[in-house]
Amino acid sequence: MQAWKEYQSQNKDRFLNELLELLRIPSVSARSEHKTDMVECANAVKEKLLQAGAAKAEIFETNGYPVVYGEKIIDPSKPTVLVYGHYDVQPPDPLNLWHSGPFEPVIKDEKIYARGACDDKGQFYMHIKAFETMVKTNSLSTNVKFIIEGEEEVGSPNLATFIQEKKDMLKADVILISDTAMLSLQTPSIDVGVRGLTYIEVEITGPNRDLHSGVYGGAVANPITILAKMIASLHDENNHITIPGFYDDVLESSRQERAEMAKAPYIEEEYKQDLGVQELWGEKGYTTNERTGIRPTLEVNGIWGGYTEEGAKTVLPSRAFAKISCRLVPNQTSAKMTELLINHIKAIAPPSVTVKASEHHGGDPYLTPIDSLEYQAASKAIETTFGKPPIPVRGGGSIPITSLFQSILGLKTVFLGFGLDSDNLHSPNEKFNLANFYKGIETIPYFHQYFAELKKA
Repeated sequence: MQAWKEYQSQNKDRFLNELLELLRIPSVSARSEHKTDMVECANAVKEKLLQAGAAKAEIFETNGYPVVYGEKIIDPSKPTVLVYGHYDVQPPDPLNLWHSGPFEPVIKDEKIYARGACDDKGQFYMHIKAFETMVKTNSLSTNVKFIIEGEEEVGSPNLATFIQEKKDMLKADVILISDTAMLSLQTPSIDVGVRGLTYIEVEITGPNRDLHSGVYGGAVANPITILAKMIASLHDENNHITIPGFYDDVLESSRQERAEMAKAPYIEEEYKQDLGVQELWGEKGYTTNERTGIRPTLEVNGIWGGYTEEGAKTVLPSRAFAKISCRLVPNQTSAKMTELLINHIKAIAPPSVTVKASEHHGGDPYLTPIDSLEYQAASKAIETTFGKPPIPVRGGGSIPITSLFQSILGLKTVFLGFGLDSDNLHSPNEKFNLANFYKGIETIPYFHQYFAELKKA
């Protein structure tokens, strides 16, 4: 609608400046020293919702960080869209690799550089500004509810309880999330699914104290060496995961789906050049896009032990640690895979060490049917603003809340992401293209319009 475009054009600089304000708040949920920053950010989101036109916005306390809720009900008989996002961000480490301060947003080459620029402050803020556009131009065609949480980056440990307790308040017809990526502005896409997650920490203990590596080396098992061997054994020569039963529940993609995925533009040399690697690595028999979308994986996210400070200290360490995660695909469940992983780690440990393994967090995979009204509305919205239909793809990341929404609220989720895989999510120099930010604000109102029309038809 012309009124939308005019309003957005007149206010685009303000939209951007408001986002920059949010990005300056170091809302890192993983670190307790940012507790006051988390509360400040929750309050800021509440105020932004009210300023955008929400009839009410509230902050709900949880056993962790607050959940921000807002709504505008124009007509109970109209469909309701529940927008989900998160205001917490990943820790910015390592700081020395940032080109500018992670919480001092910088615009360079038409990109916003800051922690949370894309994941997820920039993306959920598109929805607030799209909502404002519809309210201020009197063109809102659906009821809109917002749930913006503060613990997504630590596994949303308190959100299930909140949703269960607030089921009536959260009643809706669809969940709309922008916490994913598209291929590019030239080749738009929609994630039709995200992978699940199993995440554990392993502690290997050998001797009861750090030992002199000369006096005891060769006589006592080194926990770091043992842990390294155990981790190395988790993949075979074809990079196939060796845990018994790991693939039993995997939903194999059809030839047709793999053919659709193959339509996505992909130039291997550019992919390698962007990552600074000479060769790619992965499960034999699958393409790069398939390995990161339709196949489960196992990765070591961190490993440490012994002396790691400056200089030398010749010790045989008492303990070694690792953080290990698996990305899961449809029909795999986090609960089952966590149990498989922990039991296997314990089973392959030699008697020269003891093992302690514990779960951090997890979540189940999710698929959006492409024949659903939700997907059709999103696809039509993308085609309207981009001039071409989106390619359906599978996202490699995880959004555990989607399975909770389905199990507790009985609602399907549609992903309408405008980030890029190259936006350095969870890495130094996270960014979000200004063009993608504005394109999201332009596109989202069309989703509401088309979803309302399809529901009425």
